[in-house]
Amino acid sequence: MNFNQNLNTITSRSIWNRITVFLLFFFFALNSNAQILEPVKWTSKIEKKGNNALLIFDAVIEKDWHMYSQFTPDGGPLALEITFKNQKGNYELVGKAKEGKTRTAFNDVFGVDETFFEGKAHIEQEIKIINPNLKTVDVDFDFQVCKEVCINSSKKFSISVPSTFKMDEVPALTEAKLDETKVTGLAIDTIKKEAAAQPKTETAQTAKEEIPASAPARSLWSIFFIAFISGFAALLTPCVFPMIPMTVSFFTKQSKSRAKGIRNAIFYGLSIIAIYVILGLIVTKIFGADALNALSTDVWFNLIFFVILVVFATSFLGAFEIMLPNSWANKADQQADKGGIVGILFMALALAIVSFSCTGPIVGTLLVDAASNGGIAPIVGMLGFSSALALPFMLFAMFPGWLNSLPKSGGWLNTVKVVLGFLELAFAFKFLSNADLVLQLHFLEREVFIAIWIAIFGALTLYLFGKITLPHDSPTHHISVGRLYLGLLTLVFTMYLIPGLWGAPLKLISAFPPPPTYSESPFGVGGSVNGVSSEAGKGMPEGAELGPHGIMVFHDYEDGLAYAKAINKPIMLDFTGYACVNCRKMENNVWSEPTILPILKNDVVLISLYVDDKRELPKEEQFTTEAGDKIITAGDKWTDFMISKYKTNTQPLYVITDLEANNLNASKPTISYVSADEYLKWLKEGISNFK
Repeated sequence: MNFNQNLNTITSRSIWNRITVFLLFFFFALNSNAQILEPVKWTSKIEKKGNNALLIFDAVIEKDWHMYSQFTPDGGPLALEITFKNQKGNYELVGKAKEGKTRTAFNDVFGVDETFFEGKAHIEQEIKIINPNLKTVDVDFDFQVCKEVCINSSKKFSISVPSTFKMDEVPALTEAKLDETKVTGLAIDTIKKEAAAQPKTETAQTAKEEIPASAPARSLWSIFFIAFISGFAALLTPCVFPMIPMTVSFFTKQSKSRAKGIRNAIFYGLSIIAIYVILGLIVTKIFGADALNALSTDVWFNLIFFVILVVFATSFLGAFEIMLPNSWANKADQQADKGGIVGILFMALALAIVSFSCTGPIVGTLLVDAASNGGIAPIVGMLGFSSALALPFMLFAMFPGWLNSLPKSGGWLNTVKVVLGFLELAFAFKFLSNADLVLQLHFLEREVFIAIWIAIFGALTLYLFGKITLPHDSPTHHISVGRLYLGLLTLVFTMYLIPGLWGAPLKLISAFPPPPTYSESPFGVGGSVNGVSSEAGKGMPEGAELGPHGIMVFHDYEDGLAYAKAINKPIMLDFTGYACVNCRKMENNVWSEPTILPILKNDVVLISLYVDDKRELPKEEQFTTEAGDKIITAGDKWTDFMISKYKTNTQPLYVITDLEANNLNASKPTISYVSADEYLKWLKEGISNFK
């Protein structure tokens, strides 16, 4: 082979080697960026609404992910925050931003009802432009999106306002020019360098699809069932129960045939249903689905309904009667005397008015509860309640012989009413607790709430056993078997509540009291929970404190690293968030395992870094990345650390490192939301590789 051939061969190999290196680098870049998740894609537009402008934001959310609403209450996951950057002197907000369909569900980790979007999100904000020279409307969205992991993200919108956008012209529509999505505090410049990515400007596309309907807090079936049971309870009160034989006898005797009597009774029952459903429809129409949902986290809403429910409870207990004006009942009776279909309809209305002293508090409570669900929940609730109320009138008209089996009216009817009064009183404190949580006043902490419930249900127990009598009770020389059993049930429930004062989780009522963290002492009245004493936190190294299950934890990387070097143990980094649901689930369900907890306590130095920590860093520690992202808070700092070092923006994220910050797990350098078995295997591998 001559020199030229050798040269060609060498040159050819060099070219292929360069291509191979380039391809390897390219795939490495793709892989290094593969974990930077963006499950929410945003678009926006501006259009005219009368003399104002309407900003419209639409998002497509990847399957199985959900993004939290701005109406998710404090104490839960991070709610959506909307900031209008250039509002001053340019435009005014008209009301609060309105949201499309959301879903609300109880989160047993945080003990709150969380509201979130699934599939798609739709948000509208009306503004009044006061600066005719306004060029853009700059809006920042900060939000949290979760699946098995959570991501704290933000989106910057710069929406162009054309010069032709005047009050007296035809509606204008422009597409928004969006800045690229950024994750709060992330070192995107580092990611771009390592991934060889180029900055891109996203062009908005108008979202054309309708926002899909979502299920409310509880399913509509469960709301219907609870309301149906409440209607049955109302049926057993002194205001309604005696009306059953009287009304059925009227229809059967006044009708010319049994068939006509049955038809009239059925129409009577349907009229009762219609009256209450219309009431639910009116409530929904007046407030609107979004407003009802928003009210559930409003301080004044909760305080007002606390007072209302206390008044209802006091009425049920016998202090006074809540009655509608007698003139209403008289007018309804006069119309009922006319007979026919109209007369039957007014008979149903008369029943609703006359029985209001018993049914009103129950109806009010149901509507209050439905208000926190939004949507058509008030209508469904009234349908369930009225169905239970109307059903006996229809059934006994069809089978009048059943009337003989009805128990006689008596003192037991007032007992039902009093029991409902105690339940109303207990339920009222949930609303007071909501207001206290939102304001973070710590007046009604977990121990106080549980103590109040112990007092209420303890008093109910004494009442059922005949040790307490109330104004409208009939004198009795003995209690019935049914009342005895109910008394025993409330006694057991009262005893079940007592350990809650010492930190017991009380899972049966987890939806009602404040979460364990909202407490006078996280370690309970006795100073110890699950074998961990409050004394265990004393004498720990600087920067450390007791974390979940009594594990010593650092919240600053440098403090934890210094301690790990001092005792020569590997580090477990825990990138977490205060509002991260799955982080709490891992801590509660995986870290607590008997095979895992000793390892976390004894074999590693745990450093938990909260990416949603809103505390500002000292001015000298704040900085701006090359990409222009400002690192202002501690959460920004730890998110920047996580994404620049480990190429991901999800929580929970766990990493085991040596004292030089090198990963100790070869197969899986990082791990997230996994089973206890997988987590244990990963822990053991990392610790065994520590040198």
